[in-house]
Parts: sequence; C-alpha cells; structure tokens
Amino acid sequence: MKFTDLDSWLSWQETLYPRAIELGLARPRRVYQRLPSLASDTVVITVAGTNGKGSTVAVLESVLGALGVSVASFTSPHLFRYNERIRFDGHPVDDAALMEAFQAVEDARRDTGLTYFEFGTLAALTIIGRRAPEVAVLEVGMGGRLDAVNLIDADIAVITSIALDHQAWLGADREAIGREKAGILRAARPLVLGDREPPASVLSRAEELGAPMLRLGVDFGHELSGREWCFAGSRRRLPGLPAERFPGPLLDNASCALEALDRLDPTLLESADRVACGVAAAVLPARLQVLDGDPEWIIDLAHNPDGAAALAAFLRTRPAARRTIAVFGMLADKDIGGVVEAMREVIDEWIVLGLGGDRGATAGETAAQAAVAGAGILREVGSVADAIAMARSAAVSGDRIVAFGSFHLAGPVLQCLGVYSAAAAYPRGRSEISSPS
Repeated sequence: MKFTDLDSWLSWQETLYPRAIELGLARPRRVYQRLPSLASDTVVITVAGTNGKGSTVAVLESVLGALGVSVASFTSPHLFRYNERIRFDGHPVDDAALMEAFQAVEDARRDTGLTYFEFGTLAALTIIGRRAPEVAVLEVGMGGRLDAVNLIDADIAVITSIALDHQAWLGADREAIGREKAGILRAARPLVLGDREPPASVLSRAEELGAPMLRLGVDFGHELSGREWCFAGSRRRLPGLPAERFPGPLLDNASCALEALDRLDPTLLESADRVACGVAAAVLPARLQVLDGDPEWIIDLAHNPDGAAALAAFLRTRPAARRTIAVFGMLADKDIGGVVEAMREVIDEWIVLGLGGDRGATAGETAAQAAVAGAGILREVGSVADAIAMARSAAVSGDRIVAFGSFHLAGPVLQCLGVYSAAAAYPRGRSEISSPS
C-alpha cells in the first residue's frame, strides 16, 4: 500500500493535480472504467443544487434507514473527519476501507491526473460498488454536468435551489448554472425539482430528455401547522411529521427527499410512523445547530448570499434578548460581500478570522470586504480558538453567538466547543436546520 495512514493519503492527493478544481469527466471516466462498478440493482439518487443538497441527502438517508432499506451516501465536503463523506446506513466508513479504496484508485489511474475531489469520488464509488447497498445517494460537489459524480447515471435526479455560486466555473447567471446542474438528468428518468422559480434551462433540458418532472410548489409541497407539517406529495399525503427542526426553506428540502422516495417506490412511504421516525432522526450538523446556553450558540454553513439570507430570516424569527455576535470566515472564491450584506442587519458585532488552505481568505481580506459591505464593529483574530475566546469574552447574558461562513469554520468551531469529537459519527446536541448546505 502506498501509505499506511489516512492523513498521508489525503495530503498526497492534494498535490496530485496542479489545480484544486478541474471540471470534466474524461479523466475520471478513464479511471472508473478500471474500477468496480456499482451493482446493477443499486438504485441511484443524485442530488444537485446550490443550497440544500446536504439536508436533502440527510433526510433521504435517515428515512431509508428507518424503512429498513440499506443505503450508502456520498457527500462533500466534511465537517471534521474525511470519513463522513462516505456513509453506510448512517455510519461513516473506517480508515481501512478508505485506504483500500484509495489504493485501488491509485492502481487504476496509472498516469491519469486526478483532483482531490475526483480521487475521493472514485474511492467512494469503489466502496459503494463493493458493498452493493439497495440505494446509493450521491451528492454533486459542484454543478452537475461535469462533476465526477455524474459518471453514474441517476435513476432519480433531485435538484434543490439554484443560486449564484461558483460562477467562475458554472457561469455568470442562474440560466447558465441551471444548465450545468441539469446535466445530471437522464432520459425518461424522474426529476424532483426543489427550486420554486427554476431557470428555463432546467425545464427545457427535462423536456428534451423526456424526464418526468415533479416541481415543488406545483406537483408537491408541504403544509405547516404548529409543531407538525404535512408532506403534500404528488401521489400521497403524510400528515403529522415533526416540524421543530425544519424551519423556513428546510421543509422544501425534506419534501424533495420524500417526493424522490415516493417516486423510487410507491410502497416505501406506506408506513407513516416509520417515515416520521426517519424525518425526526435526520442528522444535520451545522445546519443551524443550536447549542442552548447563555450565551446561545448557533452554527450554520451559510456560505453564499442565498444561504445567508435564509440564516438571517431564521434569526429574525427568534431575536436575541441583546446582541448577536458573529464568528465569521469564508473561502476567498466566495462572495464575501454578498454574504455580509445579507447578514449585516442581524449582526451587531463581527469577529473575523482567516481560513487556511489555498482557497481560504485571510482575516484581513475578509474584514476589508465585510467593511465595504457595511459590517459594523469588526475585530480580527488569528484562529478559531481565538475567535471563540473573544466571543465568549465579549458576550454577556442575553447575547447570542452565530458562527457561519464555511465548512472549514463550522467543523473546527464544533470541535473547540466540545460538541464534536473525532470518535463521534456526528456532533452531539440539539440541531435545527435553516440555511441549506
């Protein structure tokens, strides 16, 4: 084996290709043709979208588990441990399985260059192919048409909300971005569409392919009543589902998941009690994860203007007794100013830190863009630990602290707060969901 520990494998993969992002299927397809394929009877649900992919996958995974269906899921990025990216029946794979798959990919790639994401995707497909679950839920990393996940034909495609993000790779407007995301569609296979005002490019592509289209707000949706919600599907209704952890647009994502399952097999959702258990058990760390206390902490993954607007709307529904303090850091290729503009009216004080890696923005860069976008009180710190210490020092009774901006921030914050450990599959503590991931 090339390396005997997971960290060495991952560090090496980061150096394997000259660019961190290189969309295209030709290189990964050459390698995949030499690897184990997914079992012919494994049903594939592919999930694309700008925001909402992670929460949709989590509900799919949890409900399938509650129904006794074996399920594998592949998501990215991870919060704390790389192993979280590949799960079987909700449990991350162990280091040994990952390293075995990495070696298989390395043996198969020969002289073909792969990006970090492509290498990991091929390893995930190798593991899933070997274990042959009944259902595989695959989350697109970026776009759809040229993403390595799209090597696999989806039996059911889910596209959540479509917004401006990754414009350098996907296009400058929603029509262009929608066209890329519609690349996961296959002829005559269903599309569950979770964008209430979808770009025409998505609709036209579905029509071209003859893909049956189920649209949120047209063919299916949800009805909220107090602490419960009703899934109003295209073929069935499921009342009495728990609503506490699904405020705002997150009900849209849960509804997409249930509609996809009903299209997968019309008998799957017949046990309303088991479906409700699956919905209630969905694990969504850092999707508006609320940590009770004084001050209260809220950790969220809002990393683009649409996600930030959803987070801001949630904060307005439950105003703090006093101030709201932000712990904030983003990647340099994200719209830092747009996120700050969406959040500035609900944040009283900003504590800004830099994120490491090639794509991370420094504290100074983030603070400068935040100031231009109208952020109020700004303080710069050097690390997550420093940010948490400063926030705790600044907060008094009745304040709350909101940490958001990136996976690369949320995971370390949870770790420093003691609610996430390397041994845990997921964070402990109460979770609520607001902004899609």
